[in-house]
Amino acid sequence: MHTTGQKLLFFEPFSGISGDMVIGALLDLGFSFEELRDKLKLLPLKGYELSATKTVRSGIQATKFDVQADDSHSHRNFSDIRKMIESSGLSSWVQEKSIDAFRRLAEAEGKVHGESPDKVHFHEVGAVDSIVDIVGTMIAMEPFAHARIASSPVNIGQGTLECRHGIYPVPGPAAQELLKGVPVFSNAVTGELTTPTGAALVVTLAGSFGACPPMKIESAGYGAGTRKTPGNANVLRVSVGEAFEQTAASPEEEVAVITATIDDMSPQVYGYFQETALAAGALDIYCIPIQMKKNRPGLMVSCVCACRDVDRLAKLIFRETTTIGIRYTFARRKTLQRQFVQVETRFGPVSMKVSLLEGSPVNFIPEFEDCRRLAAEQGVALKEIQAAALRAYLQNVAQKPE
Repeated sequence: MHTTGQKLLFFEPFSGISGDMVIGALLDLGFSFEELRDKLKLLPLKGYELSATKTVRSGIQATKFDVQADDSHSHRNFSDIRKMIESSGLSSWVQEKSIDAFRRLAEAEGKVHGESPDKVHFHEVGAVDSIVDIVGTMIAMEPFAHARIASSPVNIGQGTLECRHGIYPVPGPAAQELLKGVPVFSNAVTGELTTPTGAALVVTLAGSFGACPPMKIESAGYGAGTRKTPGNANVLRVSVGEAFEQTAASPEEEVAVITATIDDMSPQVYGYFQETALAAGALDIYCIPIQMKKNRPGLMVSCVCACRDVDRLAKLIFRETTTIGIRYTFARRKTLQRQFVQVETRFGPVSMKVSLLEGSPVNFIPEFEDCRRLAAEQGVALKEIQAAALRAYLQNVAQKPE
């Protein structure tokens, strides 16, 4: 085993998860509260105050993040929130991830209440504090935009909760809908431990759920929940480190290949499905044009995933595409070792994805999102940023003596 150079974040919602717990954990890891506050001001959103304080939950020191809002009962729909985010000066990554989380919430709320996702009116979710929690999380997560993110099973709590519609079981219907396909559990703690906002954040960010992947832990942050529950540390832990990988030059593993043939779907839907599947843990997604019945042009969509993820990714394909049937097979694959190396260019830092064969680099390419971000920030052509990154790697990394 050796480290790959890829950052790995591991979420542990052993006492549930909420938006304020996620931000608290990221602040505890070292993200600047002042930077968070200043970037949130880019949203056309008024009437709130932020605070972050150190506290203790069952003997664990953690950061408690709070939003004090003047209009916490404002009702907004998904379209309102999307326009608010798109009109801000936030980065494209923060905007896309924030809108993705709200889209998931809208779809869950819409299914529960039998309404269109675009028209469903969020209540608690549409409040100022929830907008701050979701967008603030993505602001604090942007430094880890290229990291692998995983989560342990989610503690949902037990009992009932009271909301504007009446008494609901725990977890609430929207949170339950969001957590479909995610491993959950409940211990002896009564109450709502996982909120809809927390559920939306963890399913948007985490690419896999289960035991902690092999990693070299560098630091950990603890975000405190509001309630103090004796005998239970009401915190969310987020650990940061480097992922481990097998030392074999060409590790072999078994994967599943799921295929579906489609002739009645908009290309826009395919693009969204591809992004969603990759975020959900698919190893690769691709499509090829085919000719189908009645001379109709179509697509054959292929999804490569871990064998254990077949059922979860199959459900995603059925939900996000128009196919009514899939096929899947199991295959062996070999891959090169990969590591990430950061190089400094005159435009800013860029991560390089390096592929190794028997310990020697054979392929190296700049991370596209880094180059795109710098091109937009510096007003420079994208290809110039990519070329500068390649030169920096060849000069400063590849030519270093062994």
